[in-house]
Amino acid sequence: MSKQTIRFACQNCGYISPRWTGKCPECGEWNSFVEELVNEPRAKSENRAARSASEIMPLSEVEVIEGKRISTGIDEFDRVLGGGLMPGSVILIAGDPGVGKSTLMMQLARLEGLKKILYVTGEESRAQVRVRAQRLGIKNLENLFVLAETDLEAINKAVTDFNPSVLIVDSIQTIYHPDIMSAPGSVSQVRECSARLAQLAKSTGTAIFIVGHVTKDGAAAGPKVLEHIVDAVLQLEGERHYAFRILRAYKNRFGSTNEIGIFEMQETGLVEVKNPSEIFLSERSYGASGSTVTAAIEGTRPILLEVQALVTPTSYSVPQRTSTGLDYRRLSIILAVVEKRMGLKLGSYDVFLNIAGGVKIDEPAVDLPSVISVISSYRDIPVDSGTLVIGEVGLAGEVRSVSQIERRVQEASKLGFKRAVVPHANFKGGKSKFDIEIVEVQKISEAVKLLI
Repeated sequence: MSKQTIRFACQNCGYISPRWTGKCPECGEWNSFVEELVNEPRAKSENRAARSASEIMPLSEVEVIEGKRISTGIDEFDRVLGGGLMPGSVILIAGDPGVGKSTLMMQLARLEGLKKILYVTGEESRAQVRVRAQRLGIKNLENLFVLAETDLEAINKAVTDFNPSVLIVDSIQTIYHPDIMSAPGSVSQVRECSARLAQLAKSTGTAIFIVGHVTKDGAAAGPKVLEHIVDAVLQLEGERHYAFRILRAYKNRFGSTNEIGIFEMQETGLVEVKNPSEIFLSERSYGASGSTVTAAIEGTRPILLEVQALVTPTSYSVPQRTSTGLDYRRLSIILAVVEKRMGLKLGSYDVFLNIAGGVKIDEPAVDLPSVISVISSYRDIPVDSGTLVIGEVGLAGEVRSVSQIERRVQEASKLGFKRAVVPHANFKGGKSKFDIEIVEVQKISEAVKLLI
């Protein structure tokens, strides 16, 4: 027999309290506690005695498993995973509804090195999964097995009996544990089910993909506690109105978190983008003011992007400041530096900044191109379309150095750019190894005088 206990769980951070509280002491959220009824099995002394103690051994004698990674057949996916899929790993695939998580998981059925892939669907029927597979043009459906189940105990039994190489759970919000009397998708259910799946992966060696939605606050699959259970957290980002999707690693125990994969959503699914710089600049308008090209580093890959700005007289008492793809607070700092160091009065102008292509950039190397785009739109003078602009801007108006400058310049040289405006501290008067003119600047005033 099991004993039922009542507890209260914060739906924001997962904090457990024996009584209801108005404000969560862990995350500070108000009215976030929900009552849950939990079945706690009584501990038996004979069960404890029957457990075998884990063997203690020196770290030098631990066997290292190398060369066991499995290629997914998708180079961009392998790049983000760190070189391939590691057996026994638990990977969370998070993203907004409709961004393409299930599509990406379904494309794993094209793996040639795997004989058994078990797809557990809790949101769709078997027929709906079959229709999606046919739409994506997946031919080897013999390797893909479907289980329509939401009970975690039944899923565990199926995996133990079937022994698949890869298990896909779509999605974790629909799975429930029978011992927890809360609704599927709650903090307790998500956390407990994910922990049981992690134990299953380690004991059977099955690689498990957990599909999770993103809440309004941007938390993956609800609470942040889930991110500590899994081995890797991959988030699929992208706007519905754009065809491009970016797969970004926020946590990876088997690889780097600096890598990204870029895909394009087409009728046949997510297609890899081999040369993202050329695609992001393909629709650039030449000779228009407020447009500057920069080079951002995403992981180890340089990507050329267009920074667009529009400065127009405001019709409101408080001017608008809108930023898409760049942090709003960073835009406020950039505008303050422009007003103070360049003497531009932007208090009566609306300023709109956009990173073309729906890409989100959080590195400081886009500061100087943002300044140039804003001043270019303000004065209505176009910037040379064959010039690349890179640099971080300090509060004193100085242009600071950025990392991996040679990778950025090399990418621009490949695409035919003739000149690159870079921070002086990066080259310090040295010559470039590439077929591109290097112009060094120390102040934003020097870059403005040179380009505008």
